[in-house]
Amino acid sequence: MSNDIENGENIKSCIILCGGKSSRMGQDKGSMIIQNKPMIKHILTTLNHQISEAIIVLNNPERIAKYSKFIDPSDYTYTIRFVEDKIKDKGPMPGILTGLAQITGKYSLVLPCDSPYVSASYISTIFNEIDESFDAVVPYHDSENKLKTSEPLHSIYSKNIIPEIEGLISQDILHIKGLIEKIDTKFVLIDNKKIEKKEFRNLNRPEDI
Repeated sequence: MSNDIENGENIKSCIILCGGKSSRMGQDKGSMIIQNKPMIKHILTTLNHQISEAIIVLNNPERIAKYSKFIDPSDYTYTIRFVEDKIKDKGPMPGILTGLAQITGKYSLVLPCDSPYVSASYISTIFNEIDESFDAVVPYHDSENKLKTSEPLHSIYSKNIIPEIEGLISQDILHIKGLIEKIDTKFVLIDNKKIEKKEFRNLNRPEDI
């Protein structure tokens, strides 16, 4: 384990959300084979040399056991931990909460397991936008309405927002855009940074592949 992780300084964390039911796809999305390997492994490979730790959030012990079998931590330059979602079947907000409670540092990038096209360039770009005066860094596309065209599941969040998330969940407010409206969010225009919109594409249905 590096000194950075031991000291809790200069940590770049990533929470990968794998707790969904994959009902539209009809099979477990993170483990389904895309271009000869499980979808989540495309993301894990891209994260090499970009982060210090990855927290993979899954919704039950059976899936944790399944993912542990095909993900070899020695293939990656960062530490990997599997955790069980504290609140199940409530969408991505509880998964973010679960992940933030586990990270070593202050901030974490959040990515869904069904976005295999995220690039190392994007990861580097979004981490470079961290500003200690904000609770989140959220990319958006060229539009006057930042919130409407934002990508909250490809964003960075501070561990400090855990109470805000808990409060929203207690009120059954589960939409991520409701969260980024409530906290101090730094919106980053992506279209002027030569980041392709394909990077934010989710594979939700068989026809998306």
